[in-house]
Amino acid sequence: MKRFSKFAILLVAASLVMAACAPAATPSPEPTAMPEPTAAEPMLKDIVDTAVADGRFTTLAAALGAAGLVDTLKGEGPFTVFAPTDDAFAALPAGTVEDLLKPENKQKLTDILLYHVVSGKVMAADVTSLTSATTVLGKDVAIKVDMGNVYINEAKVIITDIETSNGVIHVIDAVLLPPADAAAVMEKKTIVDIAVADGRFKTLVAALTAADLVETLSGEGPFTVFAPTDDAFAALPAGTLDSLLLPENKQKLTDILLYHVVSGKVMAADVVTLSGATTVLGKDVTITVKDGKVFLNDTVQVIITDIEASNGVIHVIDAVLLPQ
Repeated sequence: MKRFSKFAILLVAASLVMAACAPAATPSPEPTAMPEPTAAEPMLKDIVDTAVADGRFTTLAAALGAAGLVDTLKGEGPFTVFAPTDDAFAALPAGTVEDLLKPENKQKLTDILLYHVVSGKVMAADVTSLTSATTVLGKDVAIKVDMGNVYINEAKVIITDIETSNGVIHVIDAVLLPPADAAAVMEKKTIVDIAVADGRFKTLVAALTAADLVETLSGEGPFTVFAPTDDAFAALPAGTLDSLLLPENKQKLTDILLYHVVSGKVMAADVVTLSGATTVLGKDVTITVKDGKVFLNDTVQVIITDIEASNGVIHVIDAVLLPQ
């Protein structure tokens, strides 16, 4: 019995020694979190595909197809395209687009479209620092910043920096015409024609009609017209416009409209040098420049300048001028 006890004690001691000498268990590694999947960057489309997908450039897309320029503007580039909207094409004289799309006018259409393209990728921040740019046609477009807006020739840039895989698109509100074509179109578009086509002067056109002044302002001129927008007329006291359009108030309406017209073609660069101008009504308007902005009669601001017509020029104002 005594011998058995000694043997058991030895066996336990041996077990303890073996346990102490055994290698320590390696801890299991913590599970590694899988990285969150990241959304793939959307692939940019080329200039043509971007224009087609947008939906506002169906006429431009059709014109590029008719001129055989689709492959060119799907090429490597890079290109900067000043893209007229469908509304811009619609504002051309009636029948112009249909005529340009005819096969026999392909070269003329091609020239017009290439006049909207500049080599290289020129972003808006760089456009505003330029005064001109040479187009792929080889003819220059003028660039100016006026009242906080950027204009390419007379077309206003309304959306900038639509990036594509082969360049950039800036959207404009009018079709750019090479000098010879522009001259031909301008020969046909009088002050009244431009006001009608623009869409922001419906009330002014209605007032000119009621006052029998359409023929006058469609005449040879030249005239300088300070044109109030529809919003400007809408800001008159309630009922004022309706009253002015009544037949019995024709003379009063005529006087107000003639107070917006100056004889001769006075461009913005000349307007800012004047302190006043005599209107066709025979009464003066005052002209002041404050903080780079031009005001007539102290409170009426000139918001767009130098819209040229065949018989003069239009400067857009934000309120109706009323004779004293």
